[in-house]
Amino acid sequence: MFLRAICPQLFYTSTGMKDFRSQVESLYPEMVAQRRDFHRYPEIAFEEMRTAGIVAQQLAELGLEVQTGVGQTGVVAVLEGRQHGPTVLVRCDMDALPIQEENQTEYVSRNTNRMHACGHDGHMTIVLAVAKALVREREHMHGQVKFLFQPAEEIAAGAKAMISDGALDYPKPDVSLGLHLWNELPLGTVALVPGPMMAGADLFQVKITGKGGHAAMPNLAVDPLLTAAHVITALQSIVSRNVAPQDVAVVSVTRLDTGDAFNVIPDSVTLYGTIRTFRKEVREHIVDRFQAILDGVVTAMGCHAEIDIQALTTPVINDPAIIEQLRTGFASVAPDLAYRDDVNSMASEDMALILERVPGVFFFVGSANAERGLNYPHHHPRFDFDEKALVIGASLLASAVSAYVL
Repeated sequence: MFLRAICPQLFYTSTGMKDFRSQVESLYPEMVAQRRDFHRYPEIAFEEMRTAGIVAQQLAELGLEVQTGVGQTGVVAVLEGRQHGPTVLVRCDMDALPIQEENQTEYVSRNTNRMHACGHDGHMTIVLAVAKALVREREHMHGQVKFLFQPAEEIAAGAKAMISDGALDYPKPDVSLGLHLWNELPLGTVALVPGPMMAGADLFQVKITGKGGHAAMPNLAVDPLLTAAHVITALQSIVSRNVAPQDVAVVSVTRLDTGDAFNVIPDSVTLYGTIRTFRKEVREHIVDRFQAILDGVVTAMGCHAEIDIQALTTPVINDPAIIEQLRTGFASVAPDLAYRDDVNSMASEDMALILERVPGVFFFVGSANAERGLNYPHHHPRFDFDEKALVIGASLLASAVSAYVL
């Protein structure tokens, strides 16, 4: 048994906590097939029609109450226990990315410029396995489990859409749980981080307008491209000189749209980029400095600017008390996994919007295997992960849910 070989004590617990290892391991061939099917037919944000259909059908076949079309293409299903108790929300994401896959596997994407390059195919597979394992325990459950399959995580729009459609109502969850397969960590590692774990994300767009003209006579123009170059350089001073060293933040300009001729100074330039922060106060300070720097540089260069900053997600903040409960439970049923509490990421996740409303935990499950070449980063055209992480993730997540309802 492959998982026993990785973690010999993974299947034993001395605490009496329900251990789902054997159940989940028995589902492994089915999980691999399911994950590879999702991978072959990826769908991007709000286009997850085939994906959502498969998810809804499998949940309905388990006897769960299923809602479709929540937040456009999301799926919600409720597993009712036989006794009263808390409601546990289990959330996963469904969407892929607009990337052309470069892998050579038999399950390579068959959809042009579409790829599961972030592990969402694995997340869905894990949560479906959790549902299958928990259904077997329905007679002993006190409470209910609410499964939320979310679209459009990659554009930070799906959680908001589902919340607006009432996904967190009737029944209202008491605790929320989610996970992410994480190729920055090796197989056999789990990250449980109290407090801020992933950054909040803002999108900015800045249009700088000057006066176009002939490139050979720049003195007759007001060059917005040169102005943009100064703005980009000056923005890099915000984190290095205005954010306290003990805080963490990122300001990145990632796109520049301007003219299309070598001998023409354009009338305008548009900059795009992102701001990432862990604390509200830091974000507000960065936005203030951003505006001040932009106004000063643009005025000095004789241009004018329009700025639009959109908050996409807040930081992912884990509840410390729930972290401790999960840490104790995980360590008792899987002591040979490597547990870390120091893994923070500047990547964002709209699970944050759910955690703002329902206390809970979002954790990372290591999925990289360098020896097999399965260690490309997320969003890379050769991203793939070790499928043994599916069993680890499903076992831990099922055990976490059982701590509340069994």
